Amino acid sequence: MNHKGGRSLAVLILAAGEGTRMESTIPKVLHPVGGRPMIFYTLRLANALKPASIGVVVGHESDRVKQSIQQLAKDCGITRPITFIHQRRALGSGNAVLEALPLLKKFKTAVVFCGDTPLLTYESGYGLAQSHEEQKGQVTLLTAKLGNPKGYGRVMRSPLGEVLRIIEESLASPKELSINEINSGAYCFEVETLQTALKEIGGKGPKKERFLTDVLELVRNKGGKINAYVSQNPEEVYGVNSRLQLSAAERILNRRMLERLMLSGVTVMDPASTHIDADVEIGQDTVIQPSTILRGKTVIGRNCAIGPFCYIENSQIGNDCEVRISQLTDCRILEKTAIGPFSHIRPESVIGPRARIGNFSEVKASRIGFGTKVNHLSYIGDAEIHEDVNIGAGTITCNYDGKTKHKTIIAAKAFVGSNVNLIAPVKIGRGAQIAAGSTVTEDVPDDALAIARARQVNKK
Repeated sequence: MNHKGGRSLAVLILAAGEGTRMESTIPKVLHPVGGRPMIFYTLRLANALKPASIGVVVGHESDRVKQSIQQLAKDCGITRPITFIHQRRALGSGNAVLEALPLLKKFKTAVVFCGDTPLLTYESGYGLAQSHEEQKGQVTLLTAKLGNPKGYGRVMRSPLGEVLRIIEESLASPKELSINEINSGAYCFEVETLQTALKEIGGKGPKKERFLTDVLELVRNKGGKINAYVSQNPEEVYGVNSRLQLSAAERILNRRMLERLMLSGVTVMDPASTHIDADVEIGQDTVIQPSTILRGKTVIGRNCAIGPFCYIENSQIGNDCEVRISQLTDCRILEKTAIGPFSHIRPESVIGPRARIGNFSEVKASRIGFGTKVNHLSYIGDAEIHEDVNIGAGTITCNYDGKTKHKTIIAAKAFVGSNVNLIAPVKIGRGAQIAAGSTVTEDVPDDALAIARARQVNKK
């Protein structure tokens, strides 16, 4: 789109609603979908249209919504200026846009999106603005044709196909209800026309609410031209007003994410049982087994085997790794490392490369070096374990004395026998050996054998 001087387009996002049907203390637009607040997707779409300015109308819990949007903008590298408009009273979508006119009147054209439509695609957002520019009308609305249009305003057209107005479902006749083309709530306006019309439309109902849809009929009655850009992807117009609709949006976003990954060379064995958030990245030829959940900003390399039954959040996994039936959070797994089954890797852990964490072992805030094995039933916390160390079954780093966490350091090529307690702070030297069943309270020198257990006595 050639917006003259880059100054002629603004995008306005309506995010003031309380969302009472969500039955929640969380503002509606901050409910997460695909691991992000739903307004993230509208904000990202707005930014992709390269407007001169982005306006966001806030109302309910405005400070909380503003703070979240500012953080999202920072996380996503959105550098375009964002202006917040506070809607003092919830008097309809028309009133929300009216409050934003001081910002919008600086621009020739304004695109208006709802903050609760996380499924809108860039193709339709761009198509809406491009179509508006090409058709040279006063208003262009994004519409869709739904098999079941229940709950949406219908698009009334003339016999020649011209858009006449939007009729709300509650006011529609049976014949009008049979129309399957619906209004998405996304519009492109010539600001001069919008400004005039908003001041002329009256309030409706006991609260005297102004509705943006009334602008269309007013513009049409004054001889203006209204165009419609029909979405090629009808599901994208679904709004989120309840937990049921939130769940439906989650499924659609997840399906899109899985399709995108599969097209890029990732194998997803069972999409129906796999959930992957929008920010997750996965390398080519990695296989995702059933019942796997990948959350947050997880990054997985090439040729990995992940799952089944894994939960991985905000973690980095290198190439050629295997993670089976395990939970990983805020950790780094370096290449050719195997995790699981039934391992729990907790925050601030770095494991590998070529390491092995096995059955029912837990690692917390520790560095596990090259080729080291923690195969069974062990707890490693606040530890630094160097390369080629063997940790026997049932080993525990006793890192907490009731007040403070202490560190365990195990040097390269040490051998720790089964059922060993390492009472931190303690250092185990290079090549040292710890006899099975020992409780080690003192440092062990390089190449020494430590035996810290009572002598066996057999009595009859």
